[in-house]
Amino acid sequence: MASFDKRESGWWQAKVRRLGYPTQSKTFERKIDAEIWARKIEADIDRGIYQNSSDAETTTLSDLIDRFKNEYAPFHYRKREDEKESWRYQLARLDSLLGKYSLVAIDQKVVGVYRDLRLAGNKQTKMPAVSNSTVRKEIFMLSKLMKFAQIECGIMLPRGNPVDNVRKPSEGKGRERRLTKEEFARLETEIKKSRNKLLYPAFQFAIETAARQNEILSLTWEHVNLDRKFTLLKDTKNGEERAAPLSSKAIEVLNALPKPPGKLNPSDRPFPMDRTCLLSVFRYACQRAKIQDFTWHDLRHEAMSRLSEKSDFSILELASISGHKTLQMLKKYTHLQAEKLAEKMG
Repeated sequence: MASFDKRESGWWQAKVRRLGYPTQSKTFERKIDAEIWARKIEADIDRGIYQNSSDAETTTLSDLIDRFKNEYAPFHYRKREDEKESWRYQLARLDSLLGKYSLVAIDQKVVGVYRDLRLAGNKQTKMPAVSNSTVRKEIFMLSKLMKFAQIECGIMLPRGNPVDNVRKPSEGKGRERRLTKEEFARLETEIKKSRNKLLYPAFQFAIETAARQNEILSLTWEHVNLDRKFTLLKDTKNGEERAAPLSSKAIEVLNALPKPPGKLNPSDRPFPMDRTCLLSVFRYACQRAKIQDFTWHDLRHEAMSRLSEKSDFSILELASISGHKTLQMLKKYTHLQAEKLAEKMG
């Protein structure tokens, strides 16, 4: 049975007690609202579909993000020196726009509005429009937060994960920017002139291995095996370590780098610089070489394209070298493989 008590404030508190269920209570300004709420709770209990959503009502997305950072992130994201991981930016953006919402208030419509706002931008608040890829990542991060709430925090979401039935922006065409021979020569010249003596070796190593920038910067000497011509990459995008083969040129680059004297420490790295420094000096080299629309990550595409063009590697072998989890990500290189297959077919 439901009971209704008028508080000193003039508001009405409704309580629903039922054997086998925890007592539910909620306060309303009007008694009629309290009665409607109580009837709904009792009806849901009678039908066997009652679910307690009080935690979702009192927990804001900002609260959940704080718990995610403290309870989930330390065990699932590798901490880097500059602490500029993409997941931090995604959480910050979600917090700034949706942080004040309670979890129960974040439904498909709210997520859809967030998606459209991020894609279109807002001139009044000077919030720039961002790419489809960026919005997709932010929405998937929101989905991960909601799953964390359900599974790890035991918070019941009445409508389930609101992201599941929201249209996501299309993946978009991946970057395929490559340097011409003349551009590459100019860039290489400017990189050699850089006062940062690690830039050129890192540049060569990226071209030879197709490793991501965080994989290069986090590489340690203890995981480099020059005799067996491979290195163990720990800090990978998907969190799974992998053995990456080293070409003769990559080995030459590593051999030319100075090693700390005496016994190596686990933290000793061939490329001891942070992400901000690497990207900054590389950007300046591109400017001096008068090269536009080219990023450090484009070196990975350059490396994979060269492997596809000059070698007899299969797509599976390319995936093993690059660390791509799915062959879908390597579709851009299949036309190069098709040319080789045609030659074999005669």
